[in-house]
Order: sequence, then C-alpha cells, then structure tokens
Amino acid sequence: MARELPIFPLPIILFPGAPQPLHIFESRYRQLLADCLAADRRFGVTYVAPPHAPDDDPAPTPGDLGCVALIRSTQELPDGRSNILAVGERRFVLVAWCAGAHPYRLGRVEEFDDEPSEPGEAEALAAGVRNDFSRLVSALGVLTDREHESIELPADPQELSFQVSAALELDAEAKRSLQALRSTTARLRHLAGLLDPLATDAERRAAVRRRAKGNGRGGRHPKIEHTA
Repeated sequence: MARELPIFPLPIILFPGAPQPLHIFESRYRQLLADCLAADRRFGVTYVAPPHAPDDDPAPTPGDLGCVALIRSTQELPDGRSNILAVGERRFVLVAWCAGAHPYRLGRVEEFDDEPSEPGEAEALAAGVRNDFSRLVSALGVLTDREHESIELPADPQELSFQVSAALELDAEAKRSLQALRSTTARLRHLAGLLDPLATDAERRAAVRRRAKGNGRGGRHPKIEHTA
C-alpha cells in the first residue's frame, strides 16, 4: 500500500537496521526534520550521486529504491543545525512525486520486504557469510591496530544480510544491487561471493604486517609478499 513520505536524497544507501548519523544544516531539511519530529519521526533516504557543483540539486526518479529512516535521537545546535541518529526500517520504491508547499520533496512510496525463503538454505548461507565477515573484521583489525575490537552479528539470516551489506565498503552500484534484492538467500549468496576474496586478501596483508612487526623485535627479516 502506497504512502506519502518526506524524501531526503543522499549519496548513501541505507539498509534496514543500519544506524545512520546525519548532520542537518540546509533550511529545507531543517523543516523536514521539524515536520518529522511532529509526526511519526520517519523520512525516506534515496540514493543520489554526489553533486558535481555547489548549485547542483540531484534528485531520484520514480522507480528508484530507498529505505525508510526512523529518527532515534536529535541534538539541536545553537545555530539551528542538528545532529541526528536515524536507523533504517523497510525499503521502498519511489512511485511518484507529490505536489505540495513543502520546501523539501514529498514522495509517494510503496514499501516492500524480502520474499519468504527456505530456512535451511538461509541458515547455511548465513553461517558462511558470518564466518567470512568475521575473518575480514579480524584481519582489518590487525591492519588498523584495532585487534581487540569485536563486532556482534545477528543470528537472523535476513538481519545478518542487511548488517553485512551496510558494513562493507563497496561502490554505490554494488550496494544498490544488494538493497534491491528481495530474497534473503540471494543476498547472502551474493555476499558470500564478495566476502571470501576480500577476507583472503585482508588476511594476506595482515600476515605481512604481523611479520613486519616481528622483525622490529629482532626476528628474521621476512620476504614481503606482493598483494594486490
């Protein structure tokens, strides 16, 4: 069923369950924030490419996807700007723009969820994604000197697929493809194909870093391997 939703075009792809901090400074989005806080605290985030010039005002087109954002907290600054923390809820298709006197865009959207999937297959795929993502996080911890930090992953396969999709540093088109999938198993399968090579490469680089650190403590000078 379609509903009207204030739309905030941004160069980000929001996923259900993902937190999103935002800094609100433009007057039209200050008004959007005030109207949302006076209503149900929800607006829509749709992806647009970063503007090429200060005066550019890129907008999504009907048929584009987005995600409902629920405002969790706000911090109003003395000059009228605000910092907010929102979290993604359901995804939607932008059906049409609505006419109105608002300074921001108002869209008619249709929300959607993943289609039902076979639990056994989803659980099996989720286990592999969870393992490979943990490998990647562990290796990146070595590379960034944050080895003792950990990340808690949800048990639910769908929630896991959204959290990993949000966390991975991918280009916009790759993230938009993940956002568009309406099958948890398809999303997990796609993530599995991305994660294994990423984790393997990060582990190779982490091993080089460990050996380099060891050499500084009197160990044998390692032969540094080439990594792409």
